Amino acid sequence: MTEGQSTGTGPTVALVHGAFADSAGWNDVVSQLLAAGVRVQAVSNPLRGIEYDAAYVGSAIAQIPGPVLAVGHSYGGAVITNAALRAGNVVGLVFVAAFAPDEGEALIEIEADSKDSVLNSALVQLQYPGEGGQSEVEFAIDPEQFHDAFAADVPEHQARVMAATQRPVSARGFTERTGTPAWRSLPSWAVVPTADRAAGSDVVRRMAERAGATVTEVEGSHVVMVSQPKSVTEVVQQALAQLAT
Repeated sequence: MTEGQSTGTGPTVALVHGAFADSAGWNDVVSQLLAAGVRVQAVSNPLRGIEYDAAYVGSAIAQIPGPVLAVGHSYGGAVITNAALRAGNVVGLVFVAAFAPDEGEALIEIEADSKDSVLNSALVQLQYPGEGGQSEVEFAIDPEQFHDAFAADVPEHQARVMAATQRPVSARGFTERTGTPAWRSLPSWAVVPTADRAAGSDVVRRMAERAGATVTEVEGSHVVMVSQPKSVTEVVQQALAQLAT
């Protein structure tokens, strides 16, 4: 985990990255929040499956003093959906181009309905050693398709760097089912990119609306926090302001 210090008095913002990424994707958002005096911490997401990741992220958030506004990008949205209630100190959720599954849902089924996503055709299958030495499946994005499928509105050279440094995600992230979703009992906000070809704009919009989130649409790709960090920061600040009232 990396932590930024500030003198803010409101909730700490915990930023949880998604699949095929790491916390560096939040760098510009972190910088802007710190400049505004907001306490912020980026939480590493193991990307080993909903159950494991929710337990890890929930534990990390629980160790942050005071109330927390949990912000999740993409698969990180599914993780905070499952982790927030475990943590016990989360007071709100922000979904950024993110999944917000309901109880019993698996992301593989949710993505099957998307007309905007091209991610499935861009994935390559890999293996990693699981428990007892058993080989398990994980997925990465084909570097040749990364720009178009994941980050179409960032410069091509930047997308190549992101593709080279991506972190594969366990297949368990797509197949394990969600428990009781935190958005049922916590206020939520959502940033919906209009040109999301990874999770799919249709999917993230539909899930945000179902969760009762305050929705802000932004012209951008799936990595809107990289291409439009100011817009994402403004939504986080809006959530903080509403939580303070």
